[in-house]
Amino acid sequence: MTPIEQFIERAFTAYERALQKLSLRWREHANRRTIIALVVGGFIVTFLYLYVVRPPDNFPLGALVTIEEGASVKDVGIVLEKDGVVRSGIALRYLVVLMGHEKDVHAGDYLFKEPRDLFSIARAIIIGAYGLEPMRIRIPEGATTKEMALILGNQLLRFDSEKFLLQAQPMEGYLFPDTYYFLPNATEDLVLRTMRQNFDSRTSGIDAQIKAFGRPLNDVVTMASLLEREARTLGDRRMIAGVLWNRLKKGMLLQVDAAFLYTLGKGTYQLTTKDLTSDSPYNTYRNKGLPPGPIGSPSLNSLLAAVTPTKSNYLYYLADRSGVTHYSATYAEHLRKKNIYIY
Repeated sequence: MTPIEQFIERAFTAYERALQKLSLRWREHANRRTIIALVVGGFIVTFLYLYVVRPPDNFPLGALVTIEEGASVKDVGIVLEKDGVVRSGIALRYLVVLMGHEKDVHAGDYLFKEPRDLFSIARAIIIGAYGLEPMRIRIPEGATTKEMALILGNQLLRFDSEKFLLQAQPMEGYLFPDTYYFLPNATEDLVLRTMRQNFDSRTSGIDAQIKAFGRPLNDVVTMASLLEREARTLGDRRMIAGVLWNRLKKGMLLQVDAAFLYTLGKGTYQLTTKDLTSDSPYNTYRNKGLPPGPIGSPSLNSLLAAVTPTKSNYLYYLADRSGVTHYSATYAEHLRKKNIYIY
């Protein structure tokens, strides 16, 4: 090998060694840079999750959150941050914009049953996933408007019990007792319309009997509300209806204890002599005729009984402590049965 060839070989060897050393150094520094990048990236991701993406600690579970009609994405972000739905309204705004749905935010009431992160909230308002499901609410037969207000107010989130009572009390007896399915954001106005329409719909089936009976509808509903409290079966209700209509025809006091449940909240075995002499217009021991209005919402069964009374000469009735009803044509017979079944 010539001197020149030897020189070139030594030069290439030296160059290869230099490249190897440089490669080792690069790999060492590259590993360091990767580690640093991973650490920084992990810190950023953790920070974003904890302070931006994660649901707030005061997330409004079971509460209605409202997005007003026409609200901008910016306004929506402000509202949802204020209500504790997202940690950052600004982050929500930019996320929705980046997703290309700035104009697609759905207004309305939202209900969340579990905490949702920023991405989930963004998707919900973009597609209008309100989370509202119909609630099954049972209004029992005979319920008063006060009892209805309590039942509905405990379950419906936008229901104003005071406003409901103000509008409902003049309709006492005409809000049909039934099982209803309302969304959680149903208002008192919607509830009133629905229940009154249900009354009209259900009573249309016995409209012929009501007209044939010949008494004003308010008299029928009032009588039915008394029957609802006084007996359980259609047979007994028709019998008692016959007794009470007989008493009215003869100008006798009705003396129905059930009316005291409406005014005093007391049943037959809780009444005192003082109660029987109260000046309430619903006191049928002092005032002749029917009470001024219904004492609750009667069932269809009671409404039917009111207009299809069983004809008899009975003027008195009493229920013993086991719930069995006994009828009498005379006061003497009534007293005798009272001694047998009550005392």
